[in-house]
This record gives sequence, structure tokens and C-alpha cells, in this order.
Amino acid sequence: MGGLAQFWQQGDALSHLVALVLLAMSVASWFVILWKAALLWRATRRVPAGIAAYWGAASPLQAAAATQSADPDGLSSLMAETASRLARPDTAHRWQSHEDRVTRELREALQAAQRRLQAGHVLLASVGSTAPFVGLFGTVWGIYHALTAIAASGQISVDKVAGPVGETLIMTAAGLAVAIPAVLAYNALSKRARRVQGALEGFAHDLQRLLAASPVL
Repeated sequence: MGGLAQFWQQGDALSHLVALVLLAMSVASWFVILWKAALLWRATRRVPAGIAAYWGAASPLQAAAATQSADPDGLSSLMAETASRLARPDTAHRWQSHEDRVTRELREALQAAQRRLQAGHVLLASVGSTAPFVGLFGTVWGIYHALTAIAASGQISVDKVAGPVGETLIMTAAGLAVAIPAVLAYNALSKRARRVQGALEGFAHDLQRLLAASPVL
């Protein structure tokens, strides 16, 4: 802690700004990691349960409620509700073919579910790709600041150079410490999200075939 405190005291406004940016990136990425891990942990269990509840319902009009009960997060129930609405007679869209409405509305429901599954991934990818460079910038600026201060003092020796320069390398380590968890979490969460997305795409395809074969159920 003494080294970090000394580094903070010796740093200027730009060094402090870089450190605060890295801290903000770390807090934001860990918030997304924990939130998405919990969401996807539930989704991997509830989405298959919701799909099974839909096909196990007594009638198409009861299937949406069964899916909502099994999948309270609403990822699979978005499409179940759309299918339930499309299964009822509709006089307001006679100028549109039933097949076109089924395709369009199921696609929109699937895209809405996909947006929820992929939310936060851009932030993790951005943090993982930029945090090392932010830390490197802080290191370069810190070395420049330290060497300038040493040159101004007129006392140049190994011990006086090694201390300040070594402390500025903390920025590089901090950048890596922020980036590595973000990259690992992005890969792990993306893999799990793709698994859930594959189940939803299959569900949407089955619903499209069912509704196309029976325009009004």
C-alpha cells in the first residue's frame, strides 16, 4: 500500500485521471460480469423449461401462460406470447399475409431476446481491448513525468531512477488486471449466450412452421 500511496502522491493530474479511468472500467466490467453471469445461469435452465412448457400445454392459447410461468425472465415467453397472438383470428391486418406476419413478428421477438442475451458484451470487449493501452499510456506518461522530475533535481543515479520508474509500471499491471477478467468473461459469457440463443432460434423455427401450417389455431 505504501508504494501505491507514494505513486499517487508523486503523480500529476493526468496520471490520476488514467488511474480513475482504469478503476471505472474495472467496476463497470465486474458489474456486467456478475449481472450477466446470473442472467445466463438462470436462462440456461429456464429457457428449456419454458420451451418444454409451451409444447406440453393443453392448447396453443394456454401455452403462453405456461411458458411465462416456467420462464419468468421472459426470453422464451416473448416468442410464446407472439405465437399465441398470431394463433387468434385477426381482422386488422388483412392486407398482410399470415405467413409474412408470422415471420416478421417471430423475428422481432427473437431479436429482442438476443439483445437481452448480448447486453453488456460490447462493454466487456471494449474494456478487454482498451484497458492495456490505457495502462500503457499511464506508464509512458508516468516515466516521462518521473524522468523530468529527476532531471530537474540534478541528482541522477540508479536508485533515484529505478524507484519512480518502477512505480509507474503499476499502470501497466493495472491495465492488464482490468483487461484479463473482461476478456475471459466475454468469452465464457458469449459461449453460454450462444447456447441459449440456439435454443431460442430452434423454438422460433418450430413456431413458424406450426403457425404456417395452421394459420388460425
